[in-house]
Amino acid sequence: MSENKSTIKRELPVIGMSCASCAAGVEKRLNTSKGVKSASVNFASGTVLIEFDPLQTTLSTLKDNVEEIGFQLLTHNPQESREQMEQIERESYKRLKNRTVFAWIFSMPVMIISMAFMHDPRWNIPLMIISFPVIAIFGRDFFVKGYKAVLRGAATMDTLVALSTSIAFIFSAFNTLNPSYFITKGIEPMVYFEAATMIISFVLLGRLLEERAKGSTSSAIKKLMGLQPSHATILIDGQPVSVPIKTIKRGDTIVIKPGEKIPVDGVISDGNSYIDESMITGEPIPVFKNEGQKVLAGTINQKGSFTIIAQEVGEGTLLARIIQVVREAQGSKAPVQKIVDKIASVFVPVVIGISLITFIVWMVAGGTDYFAKAILSAVSVLVIACPCALGLATPTALMVGIGRGAKEHILIKDATALEQMKMVDTVVLDKTGTLTEGKPIVNHWIWLNPNTTQSEKENLLNAIFTLEEMSEHPLASAVTKYIESIHTIQRVNLNKFNNITGEGVEANLNGTIYYAGSRKRFPLLISPLLDKVWQEGNSIVIFAENNTPIAAAALSDKIKESSAKAVQELHRLGIEVHMLTGDNEKNASVTSAALGIDSFLSSALPHEKENYITALKSQGRVVAMVGDGINDTQALSRAHVSVAMGKGTDIAMDIAMMTLITSDLLLLPKAIELSRKTVLHIRQNLFWAFIYNLVGIPIAAGVLYPFTGVLLNPMIAAAAMAFSSVSVVLNSLNIQK
Repeated sequence: MSENKSTIKRELPVIGMSCASCAAGVEKRLNTSKGVKSASVNFASGTVLIEFDPLQTTLSTLKDNVEEIGFQLLTHNPQESREQMEQIERESYKRLKNRTVFAWIFSMPVMIISMAFMHDPRWNIPLMIISFPVIAIFGRDFFVKGYKAVLRGAATMDTLVALSTSIAFIFSAFNTLNPSYFITKGIEPMVYFEAATMIISFVLLGRLLEERAKGSTSSAIKKLMGLQPSHATILIDGQPVSVPIKTIKRGDTIVIKPGEKIPVDGVISDGNSYIDESMITGEPIPVFKNEGQKVLAGTINQKGSFTIIAQEVGEGTLLARIIQVVREAQGSKAPVQKIVDKIASVFVPVVIGISLITFIVWMVAGGTDYFAKAILSAVSVLVIACPCALGLATPTALMVGIGRGAKEHILIKDATALEQMKMVDTVVLDKTGTLTEGKPIVNHWIWLNPNTTQSEKENLLNAIFTLEEMSEHPLASAVTKYIESIHTIQRVNLNKFNNITGEGVEANLNGTIYYAGSRKRFPLLISPLLDKVWQEGNSIVIFAENNTPIAAAALSDKIKESSAKAVQELHRLGIEVHMLTGDNEKNASVTSAALGIDSFLSSALPHEKENYITALKSQGRVVAMVGDGINDTQALSRAHVSVAMGKGTDIAMDIAMMTLITSDLLLLPKAIELSRKTVLHIRQNLFWAFIYNLVGIPIAAGVLYPFTGVLLNPMIAAAAMAFSSVSVVLNSLNIQK
């Protein structure tokens, strides 16, 4: 909670929103409530950010106002509200899944019987009995929410489904229970139970898929929060005491043991160690930290023990700020389904109006003698306007597109990606783990003394291997792996091992001192080859015997074989490519030049990566961000489209809209082309969903009757509606080609 003069600002969960129109209704209701300064609803995150004057209203009053229009506002403290919301969402998803399954179990027999015995009235009563649970039980929410939407002056997909299915069912039930009414007028009393049940079943399936995709938001936040330990060891009167992390205050002294996660942001007060900061920087090499240097919550201590003084705790830590940024960014995203909701908001009143006008015109033209024709035509208009194809337009294209992506090792889990990816003109790539392998390797081994014999080289390799095996430095393991690959190891008995802070390590073997570490210990060392590999962006490790350099290893993070081709493909698609990295400028420059990348930012922290994305967006660019680490989460959340590498962190994959499962960057241009194709088919589907209405509604209303005597039977209207659905499905299947 934060205060601004006399107002209070709170972010509160809202339960029960199923479409963008629902969110707009809640937002409108709150903004028109007394004492509310502003209210902004995020449909994707299911929350509202509300600022209100506590002297004019209370959270309890606002909760009642929201409940009046059919939604629930959770007003407990933030943590309790989030937990309650998660519990309600789990239960809601379970109920939705059960309703969907049972709706299909009941609907399939209705469809089969209707097709097999279309003109046999003996089946009408069994069809009505089987259909009733689909309408009254499994589809009940459509009618409740549709009715409440009408009360608040809105029209949503729920309104459309409720109207069309209720008309189809009531008309069919009337013809079942009183068939003689139309028979005496020479008209066959048709029934449309299958239309009513299948509409509900298809739309329920679409809702289930949408809720399943939205459920990943909370799991991503949970994993980010899981980076922070629940307990920590603090010193009280010099004695270590384990306490819950929420009780830690600024200024507390905290003991950090080997392998532990650092609980808060702070400064080392005693000791030193290597810290794995890959969740912040994205770089795989742990960083040496000494007294007076800052450490961050969520990073991992490697081997040494030390104490820190807490500086930022709770919501003030960098990790907490990352969590908040991710939550806000995810909440601001809107699904592709909003297109359908916008269409429905116009389509519903138009169709109702046409149906009423049709009935009135027929009654005016022919009086009571035309009542049967009037009701028949009015119902035909509503039946042909049933939103079955509209409900199928997006889900079928998504299912086929997602299936095609899965075959190509592209996991697409957020519909927004399919709406936005086709418009992407700028791709921003993380370096480590995305363009590169993410593991340092030795790519050059240089003997500095050309007169060294083979026997001497073997002995030196044994000593270097043993020395590096004793070292805690992260590059040491890359050196030992390389030596093992070129030489049969015979370990030696080194003693007097010494870790020289900021330089390297040394040890003694029978009076000979061996050293492995930084080149800066030998400022007068001249080697053109060393200079060359260093200019190429390699890290250099020098090995010395009695303070005389004898060998050197050049290490680098190898560029993936597919990276250069992927950048070329992106350029072919007319997309500008940028690179962000926590690595230094020299290494970033070398990588960028090697791959032909248009622009790069080096030594970038998470918030700087986010700012880079924001700056590109402010230029009017549509940006896709590709990353693999926790340090990329802010930038991923801020981009129009977020893409994770499959071999990266679970959190990056949870947050991202797309995941390249094999971590092959060549999948990225394929994903862009797939999204363009899928969105094209979604829009084609929406066209097919309405073209039958544009042609069929006037015919159903009877415009041809004065000229041809033809009046569209509701059965033909239902067939046209069904054909539009078939067209949508067939068009969606073309995405597989």
